[in-house]
Amino acid sequence: MGSATESRQAKMIAEMRGFIKKVLSDPTIPAQCMEIGRRLQHEPDADRKMADEISSSTRIRIPEEMSDADKLFIEVLKEALEDEAALY
Repeated sequence: MGSATESRQAKMIAEMRGFIKKVLSDPTIPAQCMEIGRRLQHEPDADRKMADEISSSTRIRIPEEMSDADKLFIEVLKEALEDEAALY
């Protein structure tokens, strides 16, 4: 594995650690993110809209230029919504 790849992975891990700390410190964040996702998941440019609303209504900040960790978070959020829909 090249040093650029290792550096990128280390940065993503550090970002995810910070994100997890924020989520653990405020148990309302997951419910808020799921609600936002439910409302916006079928809209055009849903990823960006979800990121913007999550940023404006929680302690989670997702910049305009999403990092790999930000993209991973939105991807996992959408997977959780798909799993939720499959239960019904």
